[in-house]
Amino acid sequence: MRLGAHVRTDSDPIGVGEKLGADVIQMFVVDPQSWEKPKPHPLAAEIKASPIELVVHSSYQINVASLNNRLRMPSRNAVAQQAKAAAELGAFGLVVHGGHVRSDDEMVEGITNWRKLFQRQEDKGGFDVPILIENTAGGNHAMARHFDNIARLWDAVGDYGAGFCLDTCHAWAGGEELLGIVGRIKAITGRIDLVHLNSSRDAFDSGADRHANLADGTIDPQLLVAVCQAVDAPIVLETPADGVADDLAYLREQVG
Repeated sequence: MRLGAHVRTDSDPIGVGEKLGADVIQMFVVDPQSWEKPKPHPLAAEIKASPIELVVHSSYQINVASLNNRLRMPSRNAVAQQAKAAAELGAFGLVVHGGHVRSDDEMVEGITNWRKLFQRQEDKGGFDVPILIENTAGGNHAMARHFDNIARLWDAVGDYGAGFCLDTCHAWAGGEELLGIVGRIKAITGRIDLVHLNSSRDAFDSGADRHANLADGTIDPQLLVAVCQAVDAPIVLETPADGVADDLAYLREQVG
């Protein structure tokens, strides 16, 4: 099991990862609430040389599916820029949320916009790292909340080598049962490249994206352990920082 966490101290991500005993870490390459272009990381050589695996999470405002040109076009640019920055750090992928549209009538075009992201980048030689599409927690018109929508999305993007990131809090909040979830999503995507292992502060199918530590949340910790046991992919915790070390210790004890 390759186990780690999102590191919130991006100035020294490897140092934080080493203190946690992590096999893998996740970080941002820009302020996650901004449209800024990534800058070279001062510790890029150290990050790239480290035995700790790295994945990069894209900024939150990206919405590739949007029909609004003023949001979709900068989103496409941001994905390409952040994928390039991720490659420069030796990351194995860039996590991008599935995004959303404004109505059911726009879902088909939202899926088409995802396909266009890959098509247009393919003309430029492709992305510098694999794009890992993450399931999301809320919204009635989300591209990747419900698995039936993920199936339609995958019909459009699967041939372009898209990867998948499974977030357990998002699945729970989105109304998808965790029991047997690894097999169900792999039947759709054929792959799981990364797991965001998080508990939730809220009830099943709440639509709320509020992460909790494993011992404190509303998800049975043994359901989360079962996900770890079933999946063959790196596992990253995005739980509240004060409890991350305890979460890691619990998983190591339960899964080994």
